[in-house]
Amino acid sequence: MRTTVGIIGAGPAGLLLARLLHRAGIESVVLEGRDRAYVERRQRAGILEQGTVDVLRAAGAGERMDREGLRHDGIELRFGRRRHRVDFPGLTGGRSVTVYAQTEVCKDLIALQLKEGGPLLFEAEALGVEGAEGDRPRIPFRHQGREDVLECEYVVGCDGFWGVARKAVPAGVSRVFERSYPYAWLGVLADVAPSHDELVYARHERGFALLSMRSPAVSRLYLQVPAGTEAGQWGDEEIWDELERRLETDDDWRLERGPLTQKSVTPMRSFVHEPMRHGRLFLAGDAAHIVPPTGAKGLNLAVGDVVTLARALAHERQTGSPELLDAYSATCLRRVWQAERFSYDMTTLLHRAPDDTPFDARLQLARLERIASSRAAETDLAEAYTGFPLG
Repeated sequence: MRTTVGIIGAGPAGLLLARLLHRAGIESVVLEGRDRAYVERRQRAGILEQGTVDVLRAAGAGERMDREGLRHDGIELRFGRRRHRVDFPGLTGGRSVTVYAQTEVCKDLIALQLKEGGPLLFEAEALGVEGAEGDRPRIPFRHQGREDVLECEYVVGCDGFWGVARKAVPAGVSRVFERSYPYAWLGVLADVAPSHDELVYARHERGFALLSMRSPAVSRLYLQVPAGTEAGQWGDEEIWDELERRLETDDDWRLERGPLTQKSVTPMRSFVHEPMRHGRLFLAGDAAHIVPPTGAKGLNLAVGDVVTLARALAHERQTGSPELLDAYSATCLRRVWQAERFSYDMTTLLHRAPDDTPFDARLQLARLERIASSRAAETDLAEAYTGFPLG
């Protein structure tokens, strides 16, 4: 097989890149190791920045998102039993976010790719990347019980942290920056209407809690738990009791309970691989960087990566100049590090570490008080949450 751009991974990064390239008249082939059903039910992020929403609309993938997604104009911070709302449009000149699950984004992009785009091969396991430093890199892969090779002009690794693409960057070239956190998130899905119409981020002496949602009838909730916790260690009523404690307020707000349909534990870590390009191999999304979920940046960073790359490939095709491709890594990393900084700030603002002292606790409260009382501090949070400029 031959194509212009070989894409490894049919998550939102790989699928959106294929869509953007198709609209620019650039051929691509997407290789995905899992089957379609797995990709379409893989639970991940659910908050889309303003820029991500705009890109999906422009790519022709926004119809169902606009119909079923939930626009949110703010978030609520809770601390000391108090509530403070951050007004996104009022602080950012009109920007907002949209609650629309990654599974739904993938369903929309898969349908468009199969209807209008180039080949999308499920259960096609990429075995590595060869010849990234040459003119015709190759992706050996296994599909339908036989091995084949995809020859490309460019390879894009959108295959996540555990994928094969990043392993093709020589050790002497790679630089890795990472941090692991001593806590995780216990996440649950509940068949009950959300108890608040916007996301609630709660800092509590017992640990962090988040009230979110997947739809008007399904709540998504999280509790900070020690790293290494298994989901089965918590009973349903125990989870609801703990959520109630950590989300408590001094007014008449109440947490609505319902049957839990799913439990999972998400580890918390920060990771950046530099550079995001080696020869004709480009890394995008989780293959290049991971953020703790507190800042809702993972999916949105992946979108920023592929928008930048699609523009660069289109520019090279139209002008013959590799200028934007050569700048890809540096351009993306500026945005990546701002997202890492924001995600770290939000995480340390709201979580209690095992070795925190009373001094650390008072600093957290002072930081939250500053956001609640200073328009400048509040604006900084709102601008970061709704999204840094793409590219």
